[in-house]
Amino acid sequence: MSKIFDTAKKAGLDGFMLALLSMIFLAWLWPYPGMKNSPVPLSKISTIAVSIIFFFYGLRLSPEKLRVGLINWKLHVMVHISTFVLFPLLALAFRPLFKTDESQTLWLAIFFLTALPSTVSSSVVMVSIAKGNIPAAIFNASISSLIGVFITPLWMGLVMDAGPGHFDLLSVVGKLSLQVLLPVCAGIALNKKWGHYAEEHKKYIRYFDQSSILLIVYTSFCESFGEHLFSSLGIKEIVFLGIGMMSLFFGIYFLLTFISNLLNFNREDRVTAVFCGSKKSLVQGAVMSKVLFPGAQAGLMLLPIMIYHALQLIAASIIAQRMAREEEGQKQIFN
Repeated sequence: MSKIFDTAKKAGLDGFMLALLSMIFLAWLWPYPGMKNSPVPLSKISTIAVSIIFFFYGLRLSPEKLRVGLINWKLHVMVHISTFVLFPLLALAFRPLFKTDESQTLWLAIFFLTALPSTVSSSVVMVSIAKGNIPAAIFNASISSLIGVFITPLWMGLVMDAGPGHFDLLSVVGKLSLQVLLPVCAGIALNKKWGHYAEEHKKYIRYFDQSSILLIVYTSFCESFGEHLFSSLGIKEIVFLGIGMMSLFFGIYFLLTFISNLLNFNREDRVTAVFCGSKKSLVQGAVMSKVLFPGAQAGLMLLPIMIYHALQLIAASIIAQRMAREEEGQKQIFN
């Protein structure tokens, strides 16, 4: 168990997840500072912080690494089809099970999770632990974040009802491009000049990233609690949601393992495929929820991705450790 907890700690699970839970509790206890009528513009501050997050992300992204990563196209296609096609189709298949208005709102939150891009940091960490193809993991996770700016709003536009709250796809993509894509491109352009600075201070940048996400989570849940949006959700619903999120992770994981074997991927590419293709980004979820679901609904939309984020780290940590041990065992046999 100590090895599992050590791995989870490396992935940022322990302290950060406790802080996330603390932000939700604080929002329930004291929602006023994060609401629209608050004199402190926490929502605007978090929006600026998000752009800074993605600027530093681009600053650490080398154009040379991206060009090298283009070679392994079969692996990349498989990861992105899993992320942006397989996940949403699974959610659509289960939509008939959500019949009431309240459950349809919860399904929309689950679908939002499935439409999100893959995460960067934990995917690379898990691939590294399991001794997979690290350059391919960096490439896929990075490209996924950029593609998600366009694909995620497109999926959400297809499932959200038209009417008074008609989904304005161009407006959403425009906002995300300004908040995410433009800062990333600016960071990539300045990689040669300032990239070494970002690498040297990546520990402090990570703290800034996490603090910004905590602020977004707090403000989102303040609005939700203030509007009593969680009144229909009890312990039973939360438990079933957790079971569903774990089932979703393992279902995708085993399906990707099966497809990787069919495509005759080597071990390193198979590891990268299953970890990059089964992850979802909490960072992107927090950012996009504020744009796609302004107001009280953002907190509810974040609930499935927060649960999935915690469970995917725990499960992936255990799997990555097992893969690493198996690889070491095979090396010892051949030696």
